[in-house]
Amino acid sequence: MNKDYQNIKVIGFDADDTLWVNETYFRDAESEFAKLLNRFETENKIDQELFKMEMKNLPVYGYGVKGFVLSMVEMALELSNNTVSNTTISKILDIGKDMINKPVELLDGVEEVLAELSKNYKLIVATKGDLLDQERKLQKSGLLGYFHHIEVLSDKKEDNYSKLLKRLDIEPEAFLMVGNSLKSDILPLINIKAHAIHVPFHTTWAHEQVKEMDTNGKDYKTLNSLLELPKLLN
Repeated sequence: MNKDYQNIKVIGFDADDTLWVNETYFRDAESEFAKLLNRFETENKIDQELFKMEMKNLPVYGYGVKGFVLSMVEMALELSNNTVSNTTISKILDIGKDMINKPVELLDGVEEVLAELSKNYKLIVATKGDLLDQERKLQKSGLLGYFHHIEVLSDKKEDNYSKLLKRLDIEPEAFLMVGNSLKSDILPLINIKAHAIHVPFHTTWAHEQVKEMDTNGKDYKTLNSLLELPKLLN
């Protein structure tokens, strides 16, 4: 067994873009929204303004598709000086419903890795987003049977993780988090003396990006694929 991870008893997995595809659907939806409103502003500018609106609304709506849709509606009203048609609002709602109804596309090797690791570790999901949407995706994924616990967090900061570990009676040094976001899945865990492994996804939401200086001196490993995880732990 890898001595760096010999005390690990519980492994936490992020869900979106760690277990299955997610961010790609948001990028597609943003593009569709910008095309829908391009008579009011350039598509690039719409994209920038929508992101600002999402950031403004995060404390109100939280993460997930529903908050994203409400931000699109608010942005459409603002861009059009409240003249946007009911038909356009209806199309925006359809973009959101389409996102929610997307099939769950598992990333390479996910089920294989969970099956292997569940023999020796307790596995949990620690994700953020809309509770109903995340529960629906987990149900669709066929992965529920591998997990002892599912936690949908309002945010992923040190305090959120500390409370989760305390509630589940897990010592930080016995916990390993695996995820695609340095900001949400890696750095907070390192800061509370737990372990973390970064598995990047090809697309990262601007809100989740971190500056290189924020990662300097932080002790975590990066893998190219989840498939490398069992070998690393052994």
